[in-house]
Amino acid sequence: MPITGFHNLIYTSEPEAVRALFRDAFGWENVDAGEGWLIFRLPPAELGVHPAKPGHAHEFSIMCDDLEATMAELGAKGIGFAGEPEDAGYGIVVTIVLPGGAELPLYEPRHETAI
Repeated sequence: MPITGFHNLIYTSEPEAVRALFRDAFGWENVDAGEGWLIFRLPPAELGVHPAKPGHAHEFSIMCDDLEATMAELGAKGIGFAGEPEDAGYGIVVTIVLPGGAELPLYEPRHETAI
């Protein structure tokens, strides 16, 4: 049973704006699955498994090598952030606010990565 990929979903009231942000500001390559539904090629990924109480939702984050520089570059492209970067122990984390109010954690890891 070969696993060939990992598909993530972001739910937002402004999907066209979020798609444009990933395409234009992040520069992620994509394919059109039809009628403007873009599917993005993501950077390499890793998967962590954490303990949780029943009912806890799954989440995903994006990583960078230099949080300060990445925030400056994304901010210059009109991307907003919720609050200031915080030390979360495993890395320095900030939340990107996507169109429609969806949030996406961005962090500079301090741990060894699998990629």
